[in-house]
Amino acid sequence: MRRKEAMKTYSELSYFGGLDWAKHHHHVCILDPQGQKVEQFCFEHSGPGWAEFRKNIQKYPALGIAIETSQGAVVEQLLGSGVTVYPVHPKAAKEYRKRQAPGGTKDDELDSWSLGDALRMDGGQWRALSPQDPMIAELRLLCRDEAELIEQRTALVNQLQAALQEYYPAALEAFADWTVPYTWEFIAHFPTPQELAGATVHRQRVFLHTHKLWRPGTADQRLAIFARADQFCGGEAVTRAKSRLALSLVKLLQALERQLDEYRAAIEQLFAEHPDHDVFGSLPGVGAKLGPRLLGSVGADRGQYPDAQGLQCVAGSAPVSFKSGQMRRVKIRWHCDRFLRHTVHLWANCSLKTCTWAAAYYQAKRAAGHSHACALRCLAQRWLKILWKMWQTHTPYDPEYHARNQQRHGSWVLQLNPKRLN
Repeated sequence: MRRKEAMKTYSELSYFGGLDWAKHHHHVCILDPQGQKVEQFCFEHSGPGWAEFRKNIQKYPALGIAIETSQGAVVEQLLGSGVTVYPVHPKAAKEYRKRQAPGGTKDDELDSWSLGDALRMDGGQWRALSPQDPMIAELRLLCRDEAELIEQRTALVNQLQAALQEYYPAALEAFADWTVPYTWEFIAHFPTPQELAGATVHRQRVFLHTHKLWRPGTADQRLAIFARADQFCGGEAVTRAKSRLALSLVKLLQALERQLDEYRAAIEQLFAEHPDHDVFGSLPGVGAKLGPRLLGSVGADRGQYPDAQGLQCVAGSAPVSFKSGQMRRVKIRWHCDRFLRHTVHLWANCSLKTCTWAAAYYQAKRAAGHSHACALRCLAQRWLKILWKMWQTHTPYDPEYHARNQQRHGSWVLQLNPKRLN
């Protein structure tokens, strides 16, 4: 749904509500500025149900709603209904409920009331959701769905390798990477070790040449493996059963790969059309996949992150500090956008191959005793600060400009390896 009017600020709100959402129905509690309940109702998650919700809230202009999520169909419906939406972290929502019911009582009515009262009391410090740019929303969903499909492909590849281990070890010996389509084509052409060993050398050579696998250093080794494929393999019954499974998995993988190709084409088209393409596409190491993922996760609303620290916290690179008396501890931040954290982690790792100062910074952290993951988080922390500034100013990454800034501010990174950085 499209929003028909401007979103109200917190100071403009005259009523405060909480919505406890579920799969089939939702509970709403609306409070006045004094904290008195003015209405409490339940409605179904359906077209008529949301029409009932919009009809009920017409009596309450300038209504703010707190909800325990920041995305999904419920949030879209709320934004389209003209209310100001405030997302609440599930852990914070649990503590707000405990504040109202310390004995541990929990029900839908209590949850909606505690959210509404929390918004009334503490909402002045919260940040309201703004309607998403349709292009960013589509790009974000496509990238995350693509990542889930890749996870499914990985699961299918693991199942295929497990099946081959039982009846076809020669195939695993001949090819190391089973995420590439030519390995699936190999099983489709030679589904059993007996068929592979019984095939002519010409047919085996044709397969290697057709899929551009003929290499002087590996071709003879592979042909030797093919010739003795039936010398160590599963029994007759195991081969019949597991070869059927392997062929089924190959067909699933091939179909999934075609869908991934379509996803990749749609993502690249959206990314190329977005105005921030040059900003995110210029980052060292992002490549064709991480650039769209970063753009989809960060978004186009510059007001969402007024400073770099906010982006670093959401991405999970900023540590969590704990101070009490003389004790001070720092630990990894687990409550964050996990997809964005994974994307930034991959980006930091890929930047080591294309950015000299990033590689030097990473090596310095490793030399100081940090683990690989910790060193990448430290590097991601610096990259996100750079990205935030580029994003705010609509400026693509310029390595020479960044090097001049490092020299101007006397960055200690320059002292790590001056010959390579100059």
